[in-house]
Amino acid sequence: MQEKKKYWVALNLILAENLKAAKKIVDRFPNLAEAFKARSGELAALGLEKEKEEALTSPRLLDRAQREIERLQKKRYSLLTLEDADYPQYLREIFDPPLVLYCAGKVEALKGPAVSIVGARKPSAYGRAVAERLALDLAARGLVIVSGMARGIDSIAHWGALEGGRTVAVLGSGLENIYPKENRALFHKIAEDGAVVSEFPLDSPPFGFHFPIRNRIISGLSLALIVVEASKRSGSLISARLALEQNREVMAVPGTTTSELSQGTNWLIQTGAKLVSSWEDVVEEFPSPLREELLSQKEEEREKLPAMSPQEEKLFALIKPDSLTHIDTLVEETEFSVSEVLSILLSLELRGVILQSPGKYFQRRW
Repeated sequence: MQEKKKYWVALNLILAENLKAAKKIVDRFPNLAEAFKARSGELAALGLEKEKEEALTSPRLLDRAQREIERLQKKRYSLLTLEDADYPQYLREIFDPPLVLYCAGKVEALKGPAVSIVGARKPSAYGRAVAERLALDLAARGLVIVSGMARGIDSIAHWGALEGGRTVAVLGSGLENIYPKENRALFHKIAEDGAVVSEFPLDSPPFGFHFPIRNRIISGLSLALIVVEASKRSGSLISARLALEQNREVMAVPGTTTSELSQGTNWLIQTGAKLVSSWEDVVEEFPSPLREELLSQKEEEREKLPAMSPQEEKLFALIKPDSLTHIDTLVEETEFSVSEVLSILLSLELRGVILQSPGKYFQRRW
């Protein structure tokens, strides 16, 4: 098996960025080892450029692949190929699955069920709050949150998921070339119980064209893809198109009509994407029996609400489960002082029934 992996890694070293050519070679050579012994012109007949053909048949390539595998082992990374039983089944079903997946963390985190959350690199406070809340609520119910570990909504979704469960990050660079660099801590945190994966060789730079390529993996690993804030030209809309092509559910969080960051998501909703304002909206589109299993947790959670004082009940009733409520609104609608409201909110937050978002906004857990 280790020898077979070497051939997959070798092919990926040359053609990770040219999946069409890689697919032709895999289809032409069921025994992949034969591709590396192909006669002159045989690979060219499949449409392979001369430079790539020479690289693929070079005797040095397999040595390079072996060194790559040894580096993986030294780092304690896992390597999954299309031939492996542990290769994620959802991902295997897409038209152009990656030849290999380099994985830091737990391979079992890739087995789902999973939901992707993607969106703007520079989100608003509203977008940040919604992404974090959705990720936390879905992860807390046993779903794996998948995103791209980019700045903005991606990173926020990962951090939110880590509060409630597992998350998977899909990189547009190699595992030894983390991008953006400020997410190194997030990389290691995700890998503790989830996984960080890439189809690109270990030292691959974060080339711009890598990111649209990797987006198909984000949606391919998931049952559904949720877009939280996106402009009309956002890369998240590429992810949504790929998800549709893969027969995945596409969902979007609505935003104000005056915000540029809402133009992409509102357009998705207008063209048929499911409007999402809570974790229940997402789960409702899942197949049975998973849908019923997850929705049954809602009633169980309501039954677990802790006993509250009259003051706590009054404030709790004013906080909505599907939108953010600012502390000024709570002060205006009660007879409590600011300090009293803060004290009650802290008590509710510590007991896990509300969440605080940046800017002193609050939201009920259910």
